[in-house]
Amino acid sequence: MVLIGGAFWGLSGTVAQKLFVEEGFTPEFLVCLRMLVAGILLLLIALIGERREQVLGVWKDTGSRVRLIVFGIIGMLGVQYTYFVAIEEGNAATATLLQYLSPLLVVIYQAWVNSRMPSGREGLAVMTALVGTLLLVTNGSWHNLSISTAAVVWGLLSAVGLAFNTIYPSELQRKWDSTVIVGWAMVIGSIALAVINQPWNATGMHWSWVSVAEVVFVVLFGTLIAFYLFVDSLRYLTSTEASLLSIIEPLVAVLASVVWLKVPFGFYEGVGAVCILLTVTILSLGRK
Repeated sequence: MVLIGGAFWGLSGTVAQKLFVEEGFTPEFLVCLRMLVAGILLLLIALIGERREQVLGVWKDTGSRVRLIVFGIIGMLGVQYTYFVAIEEGNAATATLLQYLSPLLVVIYQAWVNSRMPSGREGLAVMTALVGTLLLVTNGSWHNLSISTAAVVWGLLSAVGLAFNTIYPSELQRKWDSTVIVGWAMVIGSIALAVINQPWNATGMHWSWVSVAEVVFVVLFGTLIAFYLFVDSLRYLTSTEASLLSIIEPLVAVLASVVWLKVPFGFYEGVGAVCILLTVTILSLGRK
């Protein structure tokens, strides 16, 4: 479950890159559509489950209601939008790898909140992540970047967004089912983006059987099914095992970008990618 879900996540970024480059789609339109459809479907799944009363019950709790709105707009919309803009400005491979710096940001945040220095293991992860990021964005050349500055900034912002999504909704998840929380967060985020950007006014998109199939893949397989498989896998795996196995996501994104979209990926970028994946591994193996 977690391997298939992670692979779908990795492939969805590559498919989104193709939609941006070849079909004229915008991140605003794709993110809004992706979150709205997937969010509604997740809530429908929750309605036929054992905790169906939570779908509306979460709105009756004042504290949960406020946190859910914040999570939807700042967390869910933030991470989805920054990730897709990072793909548009760069490519799916580097965007996914930069987003995978989020566990490191969580460690740094926890060290700051608890007023303590990172442990030796966490310090090693920091160094590995820094080296990996530098190699990834420079490809070994210190005079210029291998991807645009905008792609680096948006990729790092997506890592911040994912770290926020790791920390902030913990209180919500203790009280409510994850499917309900994520479903509503996606719907809220999509509505907020629609109000700001009016994606229905987007022009220049090329609709064909191919582009429709790609959009369906991003919405259903890359969002709904991927999330559902990952969450359901936690019934059989520990969070550590799931975190380690989810490393397949950036691996699939890199392979699909290089093989399918012919995105150039240099030797030093490859070494940087390995360093970032090692960072995730070091931090995952160290969890109690």
